[in-house]
Amino acid sequence: MDPAIDELGAEEIWKEPLDRILARLAATAAGLDATEVQSRLKRFGPNDAAVVKRSPLWLQFLSRFRNPLVIILLVASGLSALTGDVSSFAIVVTIVMMSMTIDFVQEVRAQNAVEALRRLVAVQATVRRNGASISVPIDQLVPGDIVELIAGDLVPADSRLLESRDLFINQALLTGEPYPAEKHANDAPSGGESAAGASNAVFAGTSVISGTATIVVCRTGGKSALGRLATSLAEKPPATDFAVGIRRFGLLIMRLTVLMVLFVLVVNISFHRPVLESLMFALALAVGLTPELLPMIVTVTLARSALELSKRKVIVKRLTAIHDLGAMNVLCTDKTGTLTEATIKLMRAIDGRGAESRAVYANAYINSQFETGMKSPLDQAILSSHPFDMTGWKKIDEVPFDFERRRVSVLVEHGAERRLIVKGAPEDLLRLSRRYEDADGKVLPLDPETRRSFEATLDGLGAQGFRALGVASRIVDASHQTAAISDESDLVFSGFAVFLDPPKASAGATIQAMAAAGVSVKVLTGDNEQVTRHVFGEIGVPVTGVLTGDALTNLSDEALIGQLPRINLFCRVSPQQKLRILLALKRLGNVVGFMGDGINDAPALHAADVGISVDGAADVARAAADLILLEHDLSVVREAVACGRRTVQNVSKYVLMGSSSNFGNMFSMAGAALILPFLPMLPIQILLNNLLYDVSEIAIPFDQVDEEAIAGPVKWNIKFIERFMLVFGPVSSVFDFLTFYVLLYLFNAGEMLFQTGWFIESITTQVLVVFAIRTRRPLFRSTPHLFLVALALGVIAVAIALPLLPVVGRWLGFVAPPPLFFAFLIGATLAYLAIVEITKRIFYRALSVAKS
Repeated sequence: MDPAIDELGAEEIWKEPLDRILARLAATAAGLDATEVQSRLKRFGPNDAAVVKRSPLWLQFLSRFRNPLVIILLVASGLSALTGDVSSFAIVVTIVMMSMTIDFVQEVRAQNAVEALRRLVAVQATVRRNGASISVPIDQLVPGDIVELIAGDLVPADSRLLESRDLFINQALLTGEPYPAEKHANDAPSGGESAAGASNAVFAGTSVISGTATIVVCRTGGKSALGRLATSLAEKPPATDFAVGIRRFGLLIMRLTVLMVLFVLVVNISFHRPVLESLMFALALAVGLTPELLPMIVTVTLARSALELSKRKVIVKRLTAIHDLGAMNVLCTDKTGTLTEATIKLMRAIDGRGAESRAVYANAYINSQFETGMKSPLDQAILSSHPFDMTGWKKIDEVPFDFERRRVSVLVEHGAERRLIVKGAPEDLLRLSRRYEDADGKVLPLDPETRRSFEATLDGLGAQGFRALGVASRIVDASHQTAAISDESDLVFSGFAVFLDPPKASAGATIQAMAAAGVSVKVLTGDNEQVTRHVFGEIGVPVTGVLTGDALTNLSDEALIGQLPRINLFCRVSPQQKLRILLALKRLGNVVGFMGDGINDAPALHAADVGISVDGAADVARAAADLILLEHDLSVVREAVACGRRTVQNVSKYVLMGSSSNFGNMFSMAGAALILPFLPMLPIQILLNNLLYDVSEIAIPFDQVDEEAIAGPVKWNIKFIERFMLVFGPVSSVFDFLTFYVLLYLFNAGEMLFQTGWFIESITTQVLVVFAIRTRRPLFRSTPHLFLVALALGVIAVAIALPLLPVVGRWLGFVAPPPLFFAFLIGATLAYLAIVEITKRIFYRALSVAKS
């Protein structure tokens, strides 16, 4: 390949002659072959500017050692080895490596599983390879690829147009302009100095509103105009409450840890204890108190939930969206496919008075046949109902559908007659019509009385649950070569195309179940009020309030916010109005989900806390969504919400345990440093304690959650965590001090026995308390996962066994405790769990009173 292509600026691709671009890219109409594609992938990299490229596994593993505390600990233990304590150095290195490896393996497995799920719903492009058109993920495209575009597609890379037909591109991401830009395949320079203004080129991140095109890829990934802006539809700029909460918790523990470590180090040095030994103890304490397992627990818990959701036909693209699902309390969704079966059928084609009309069907069929935009379900219903002989009909031009006009026009020719046929929202077409066509084909003035009669027919259809499209037309002069919005006036109204989309039997029960679970469902639809009210009545859901798009236009943002709580039905709303409603709901403090699948749903999907789309949606909608449903059913979303809540609860279990036990350990260590003439634990014992505790916590992501814990939205609450830590931390310290007293005064423990006894008591109480903290119920009325039980008991068994093994115990600085110590251990542990249970009951009761 000519290396000069690497120097071709993205801002210049529309200025170069097309034949020169094709030559420099070595591109042909048949496309590239597989060998050349692989070669170019290696040279240019994947076509994805948004994804951070992952380092090789060995570099990812080494990055675990960037923790300065770990580095200083290893250096200090190395210095200790130089003084002759080689065994301690070997044990420290072994424990640190084991801890890092467990963390690394768990997180990499989780990331790989999620990545595999994401690729299941990756946006695809139709590309020519070896003379055949195939579908490949857009990140596999390379410069020189020939790609075919249709309405609804994302433009995958900065490209030059080879062919185009009625092509309109949404470039709002690059230009900020809400109106689509028309594009043409030609060599004429256009657009001035602006890349986005070029009429013969398309750019990554934009989307096809209507028409078709064939393009040659010129720039991919970070070299594209979008890549240079370092932005993408797939990115979610603001950090979620969950991410902020996790970060705040980590910083809180780190600050407390630093203060504790400095205190212990100063006390030990003040008492003239060995400096190197005191330094290693302080560093080991810092490593032990730092919640280094938290990122792995979060990742594994979220990944496991993503895998669980995939079994329920929900693919997660953004892991943290699972938390947002758990916190979601409002879901905005369309009517079609959610409240209805999405099996739309054309029932009748009638004139304004309700009589069957062949002219309405013919005009609707011609319009749908020649429309180059993404075919809607209504178009598909028209085209599949009855064949229509298109012989002699020829398309001249088109005004594509947009959500502001809510209609599409095609300029057609049949014989010597040239006609503009318009299909769209019936209210708008009636407003634009001055005449109508009666049952005999006569064209008559549309006087006010007749207009009211037609509106009554439309209202009657809506009251029966039928959807309707208006159909109108006008004869134009034979010299008319193009269609424009200004032509959509003085129309002749033909009548209505009438459709039925049966209500979904399960929808009512699902909406009621979601309401009981604290999630209110608000329907945002382009249909009129009568149709949607009928569907609500059929599924047994009351309409608490209605707001139409026209009424919304006249409302200020403050007035809209005031009405939102009572309204659950928004009719005849445009995509921009959907976005406005969504943002207003968020301003009220709601966590909002949005479910959409259309070309213009992308802004709302991107702005929502949780964007939900379906597998068959337009590329632009799927790219903006956080979750992809493989089955278009609201019950799937309800299951996903419950899964999200369980995820947050399981992460919270680890955080509550870590915060309370770490805070308690700080008090215990501070007390021990002041009263003991020796270290309360050796550095290797602290690290071993931390390793065993981490192993016991690996099962947290698999734990079961009480039903009442997920009965309502679950939001991350750092204040609750801080309050919990301040209450339960000192409880654990009380039993540590009790252990100190028993070991010193009842067992007359020396240094090694004291360290052994506290090690066993510390790990036993710290691990077993999870069974009390994991639930608000009494301990024995909530069933934990067997994996959690097995790991907890296994870790305690190991902690007890190690001091009893003569060789291993001696290496670790342990001695075998006397039998009476284990009797004390059992009694102290049972008493500790009982006190935690009593404290828990008082704590949650006080919390409930405070809330009320």
